Amino acid sequence: MKFSYTILYVKDVAQSVAFYEKAFGLKQQFIHQSKQYVEMETGGTTLAFASNELAKSNLPQGFQENSLSNLPAGIEVGFLTDDIAAALSRAIEAGAVVVVDAKVKPWGQTVAYVRDLDGILIEIGSPM
Repeated sequence: MKFSYTILYVKDVAQSVAFYEKAFGLKQQFIHQSKQYVEMETGGTTLAFASNELAKSNLPQGFQENSLSNLPAGIEVGFLTDDIAAALSRAIEAGAVVVVDAKVKPWGQTVAYVRDLDGILIEIGSPM
C-alpha cells in the first residue's frame, strides 16, 4: 500500500486552486474537463480539490462540508518551509485566517496554523 493523494472537498474548486497557488506557491498538474476536480503539484503525494457537488455524487449519504463558520475538521494539511514568517504572511495575504501564530513546539519544530477559504486547517511548519 502506498499513500497517493488527499482530496479536499470545497465550495469553489477554481477559487481554492487560486488560493493555494497564491498562498503556498503550488501549481496545477491536472484539471478535469468538468473543472470539478484539480490536482496540484506537491511532490510525491498529490493534493487535489473536488467540488462539494462531486463529493455528494460520491457520498450519497452525505458528508460534513468544510466551512469557516464551523470548527475545523479533525484533519490538517501540512506544508514545510524554512521561513515560517514569510510563508505565514503570504498565506494571510491570500486570505488565510490565522488560528495559532507561529510557536516552537517541545520537539523543536516551529509551527503555525491557518484556515483556508473553506475553513480547512493548514499547518505551516519548519522542517524537523
